[in-house]
Amino acid sequence: MKKDLRVILSGGGTGGHIYPAIAIADEIKRRYPEAEFLFVGAKDRMEMEKVPQAGYKIEGLWISGIQRKISLKNLAFPFKLLSSLSKSRKIIKDFKPDVVIGTGGFASGPLLKVASSQNISTLIQEQNSYPGITNRLLSKRVDRICAAYEEVKRFFPAEKTVITGNPVRQDLLEVNSKRAEARNYFKLDPTKKTALVLGGSLGARRINQLIEQYAEEFEKREIQLIWQTGKLYFSEYKKYNGKFVQTHEFLNRMDLAYAAADVIISRAGAISVSELCIVGKPVLFIPSPNVAEDHQAKNARSVSEKDAALMLTEKELDENFESDFFGLLNSEEKQEKLSRNIKELALPNATSAIVDEVEKLIKK
Repeated sequence: MKKDLRVILSGGGTGGHIYPAIAIADEIKRRYPEAEFLFVGAKDRMEMEKVPQAGYKIEGLWISGIQRKISLKNLAFPFKLLSSLSKSRKIIKDFKPDVVIGTGGFASGPLLKVASSQNISTLIQEQNSYPGITNRLLSKRVDRICAAYEEVKRFFPAEKTVITGNPVRQDLLEVNSKRAEARNYFKLDPTKKTALVLGGSLGARRINQLIEQYAEEFEKREIQLIWQTGKLYFSEYKKYNGKFVQTHEFLNRMDLAYAAADVIISRAGAISVSELCIVGKPVLFIPSPNVAEDHQAKNARSVSEKDAALMLTEKELDENFESDFFGLLNSEEKQEKLSRNIKELALPNATSAIVDEVEKLIKK
């Protein structure tokens, strides 16, 4: 690969699009320290803050998604799209990239469309088991598609599609050796069971309401709870801190949170699912119903159908949570089976495999 490699990456809107793009950039930089990088995101979205924190430059496009409900905001969409296509042309003309990589999100659509029309090498990384509309449209134009799930092959051209997995934090590869450190970090009693509850960085209202409903039950059964409430809900739920329940706005040491847990309750964002496959702990997925294309339910189902996790929709919680969750916590056999099966789905070398594909494109 050429020494003065120039790479544009685009992905944003949520951490599930941003962090894979940063992981890919980090791996390219590790292999090619002289490479130059530019990220392209959507103005006013979280990537404009998170990417510079990771040490990379970013430019913003005036773009957003189409609202699925009838909305006046949709009237601005054609103008935003034209503006974003125009700015994408200028960015590509000025930066002169060797390769353009998209990890999903609003901004990746216009940018990858312009790059592919100019015969620049292009690659998209699809995190979900059911691809979003942007990546489905782009798949006909780009040179390579790196996907996390076999199921996506029915949506993408087979000859372009490689199953690599999703890029995840490298510190998760050794969580099983961090059990003692994790118990010390969270001040846990090693003789008691520990449950970890994850609702995403902002939090999940329905999961928080559920845990609030069962907070006394956790204490009564002496189950230790590491409860990540999320930024939006921490002030509401911090009152539950006690001997067995500890609430956290955000978990800075996710590796130790995973290491401490016997059982995990989690949303089913694509990156979370990939991380949990590597961690290999028994999981109950409660997918968010409020995401495009019902991605989370499809991600969770692709794991639960292989008997590698439990899954409950929000509508099923009132009827089934108690029997499913406490039944899992009380059954070593069930825990071992789920743990064994979910580990078999892990693809721990995803970032490296994706950058291998980037290298092939540029050499070609």
